[in-house]
Amino acid sequence: MNVIVVCVAILLPFAFYYCLWTWPQSWVKLCTKGLDPSTAMARISHLLKLIQIVSLFSVSTLSWPPPLYFYPLFIFGQFLNFRVYQLLGEAGTYYGVRFGKSIPWVTEFPFGYIKDPQYVGSILSLLACLHWVPFQYILLWIAGYIFMMWLESKEDPSTRAKPFS
Repeated sequence: MNVIVVCVAILLPFAFYYCLWTWPQSWVKLCTKGLDPSTAMARISHLLKLIQIVSLFSVSTLSWPPPLYFYPLFIFGQFLNFRVYQLLGEAGTYYGVRFGKSIPWVTEFPFGYIKDPQYVGSILSLLACLHWVPFQYILLWIAGYIFMMWLESKEDPSTRAKPFS
């Protein structure tokens, strides 16, 4: 696959997340046909994640067995992702507060222990794949997560979004 196509595929989800984070009211208006904004975001995000993974596979050199560092990084990274989804649910994970939903504040592990646990989990999972995937693609994907952490940190997380009129 072309280098530019792979880079666009890696960055595409972050452009989507940026738009939804920056203009949540517009997304809510687009989802007026009875589709929940968080559910719609989750569906599109899963499709974009699949595109990212396929693009990484296209530039990867798979070999077995993986290096020893793979297992702890990947398993802990995926555990963090699973735990975030388990605690926040779909609406909490996919910007429900931005879309006007009331999401309870969570303090259970990993929240309160790790800042941005879902992004950290994703970064750890990507680092686990360095044996197979060229560094520049992993770095680009991690840069996308760092950008989203920065963007989302600019707001006070204890401030609750008001439902849109």
